[in-house]
Amino acid sequence: MELSTGSLPNNNEGDQEKRMTERISPTVRLRKLVRRLRTWRDRAGMRQDDVGTVLGWSTAKVSRYENAEQIPGPAEIIALATIYGVPDQERDQYMALAVQARQKGWWQRYGSETLASNFHEYVGLESEASHVREYTTDLIPGLLQTERYATALTQAWLPKVDSSVAAERASLRAQRQQGLHESEPLQLSTVIGEAALRQEVGGPEVMREQLQHLAAMAELPHVTIQVLPFSAGAVPALGVPFILLSFPDPEDPDVPFADYLTGCVYVEDEDEVTSYSLNYSALENDRALDPAASLTLISKLAEQL
Repeated sequence: MELSTGSLPNNNEGDQEKRMTERISPTVRLRKLVRRLRTWRDRAGMRQDDVGTVLGWSTAKVSRYENAEQIPGPAEIIALATIYGVPDQERDQYMALAVQARQKGWWQRYGSETLASNFHEYVGLESEASHVREYTTDLIPGLLQTERYATALTQAWLPKVDSSVAAERASLRAQRQQGLHESEPLQLSTVIGEAALRQEVGGPEVMREQLQHLAAMAELPHVTIQVLPFSAGAVPALGVPFILLSFPDPEDPDVPFADYLTGCVYVEDEDEVTSYSLNYSALENDRALDPAASLTLISKLAEQL
C-alpha cells in the first residue's frame, strides 16, 4: 500500500474531474447490490431454494448473485424484484447499480502480475472510500510511501519481479495516492509502529527521504499520522496490522482489511467490524502519540540518518 515522490497534485480541472469519476468503484456498487438482494429476499421471507424453485434457477445461481460471485443482468433483477414485490422505482435503481457494477475500474487495466487478484478488491474499495484508517507495525503505510522506499520493498520481496512489473506497480501506487490530492480528498488516519520508522528500508538516504515525506504529508489537514512508540508496551492488536475503510454512503458498512504473505482477508461480520473499530480507536486515542508529538519524533529520526 504505497506515494511516488513525483506524484504531485494535478491542477488541471479536466484531469481532476476524470479522477473523481474514476473513483466511482464497481466493487463498491456490487457490494451494495448484493446486500440489497439479500434484504429483498429476507423481507419476502424466502429462502434461496424457494427463489430457485419459483424462478426455475438452481440454488447455486441465487447464491452466486448474493455472494458477488456473479453479477445479475437487468432480466434477473426484474425477475427477483417481481417475486419479492419490490416497487418499480427501487427495482430500477438497483438495475442501474448492476450496470455500474459491470463496468471496469481504473485499476483493472493493470495485469495480474502488477495487481494480484487478492488485492484487486481492496483497490476497488479504497478507490471510493472517504476515510482510510490504517494501523501498521513495521511498514510505512502504502498511501504514504515514497517511490524509492516502495521500490526497495519490491526488490526485497520474493519471488523477484522484472522491471516492467515494478514500473507498473509504481504507476498503480501513484494513482492510488492521487486520492490524497483531489478537491475532495481521501481522509487518511494512520497509527504507525515505531519499528517502521527505524527499519532502514533502502538504506539511510532512502529512509531519510521517506521520513521527511511523512512529515510533509502530516501537514495536510486530511492526513493524520500518529506514532505508536516502543514505550507503549503491550497494546491492542499488537502484531496484527489492519486497514479500516469507511465510505461516504452511510448505508455502506465499514470494511476491515488485513493481508498476509500470500493473500488477504476482508471482514464483513458486524461484530468483527466493531472489534476492529474498537481496537483502532484505542490505539489512536489512548496509546499512540498525538500528531504533534509524532511529528516531532519523525523529524528527529530523520535528522539522525
